[in-house]
Amino acid sequence: MKTKEWIRPRGTADVLPEESFLWHRMEDAARKVARLHHAKEIRTPLLEYEELYSRSVGDATDIVEKEMYTLTDRGGRQLALRPEGTAGTARAVIQGRLFSGPLPLKLYYIGPMFRYERPGQGRLRQHTQFGVEAVGSASPLADAELMAMALRFYEELGVTGLTVSVGSVGCEGCRRDYAAKLKSYLRQDAEALCTDCLRRLELNPLRTLDCKQPGCRSRLGQAPQLSASLCPPCRSHAGGVDAALDSLGLPYERDPLLVRGLDYYTGTVFEIQHGGSAVSGGGRYNALYAELGGPPLPAAGFGVGLERTLLLLRDTGALPNAGPQGPDVWVVPLSEAACPRVLPVLDALRRAGMAADSPLEPAGWKGALKTAVRAGASYLLVLGEEEDDAGMVEVKDLATGLQTRMPLDAFLYRCGR
Repeated sequence: MKTKEWIRPRGTADVLPEESFLWHRMEDAARKVARLHHAKEIRTPLLEYEELYSRSVGDATDIVEKEMYTLTDRGGRQLALRPEGTAGTARAVIQGRLFSGPLPLKLYYIGPMFRYERPGQGRLRQHTQFGVEAVGSASPLADAELMAMALRFYEELGVTGLTVSVGSVGCEGCRRDYAAKLKSYLRQDAEALCTDCLRRLELNPLRTLDCKQPGCRSRLGQAPQLSASLCPPCRSHAGGVDAALDSLGLPYERDPLLVRGLDYYTGTVFEIQHGGSAVSGGGRYNALYAELGGPPLPAAGFGVGLERTLLLLRDTGALPNAGPQGPDVWVVPLSEAACPRVLPVLDALRRAGMAADSPLEPAGWKGALKTAVRAGASYLLVLGEEEDDAGMVEVKDLATGLQTRMPLDAFLYRCGR
């Protein structure tokens, strides 16, 4: 019988060892920025109840209608694979009563999200996201701090030329008044709208602003602007965000059509852009915690797709020159008789803080040198036969070519570990 050749599912990707160091770099940058902003890590399940997302993200959003992976477990419960990080984080904060501690509270996460969509460059059905949620502050300064934090993440990676696009979707009252104006305007020439927008027009008119179809974008370009419908408190908050961004000297512009694709947003929404394309985004969601049964906590957050960030690093030439790091020491026995010394020597090196590896089988000098260079090691350490001087090793510095015989302890001392 012919053996089946297995392939990964469409819209997923393998991160092979030759590329994993790039992921380490992005994750290290994320954790560094989180630490500098006193954000603490949270890890939530990949599986949540489906209603958590339909209730928070919104029934009429593309995520819930078209992109969410759902399943029914053996108990008949409807579950969903995590499509985004905010709702699960809010559920964890409420369930864990994290709001009873000092506020505001900043949380971050790095992990996989799942959305069924057409795979493309930087857009996978399983993708990885770095996200930050700031809970307990209604200040416009918190919005600006999150934008600065997102920009700092890219700065740590060496990416420049970024701008911030900022909008406001207002409070519930603002949106209700604006939705009526927008619906009235769009109904005047409804045949110009796509099928999705015709449906959105009845379910949630603001979702039409997120449409990317050229015909709809053209029609929406002349639509009433939400900014003109903002109530005084929402207008004041937007002004406070602008003033905070000005104080930081951050490059930003106001976009009256920016709404983002999630229904829980209230007030500020923003995108980080490069070359006119969004690479990450977020906003404020002051009503989400109360909607999920928790206290009425103001909150805001952002998410960064790491696959898209990796493409950005390539496109901007910010990829590091160095590849995956090799071991500090490559240990090779010259004979079968020397093999019993390999594991104790490796253990001593590792306990001294040096990365060490070995083929665990005998090789001649030529073969040992070849494999050490191929592994990217800094030193080749060769073990002779047992009858050789007890505890002695032959060390070759692969950078200088200098070769020395010495006790293992002397080598450890020389390396200062």
